[in-house]
Amino acid sequence: MTNQKPEPTADELHALLDAVRDAIAIPYAATIGDDETRARILADRVMHACIALENVLDRDDEPGWTVEYLRARLAEHPPTGYRHWGETGAGR
Repeated sequence: MTNQKPEPTADELHALLDAVRDAIAIPYAATIGDDETRARILADRVMHACIALENVLDRDDEPGWTVEYLRARLAEHPPTGYRHWGETGAGR
């Protein structure tokens, strides 16, 4: 008898991809000065998304738990603290 984990379901993988998209799809900075803050926030969020993907792909972690963990890390690094396009009306 083996203790092999079941393959992730399509729904689990979709939830993981959705969380990764949420990690990287943050609003563009409205000005060059705001871009530094955005870049720092984005770098943190990308790092956590990469860790989540590595955990599922390389360590066979369960996608459901990984999605919850990633969303908790993203909540620690919200895309706030800089002016972005939708906020300033830039580009209209």
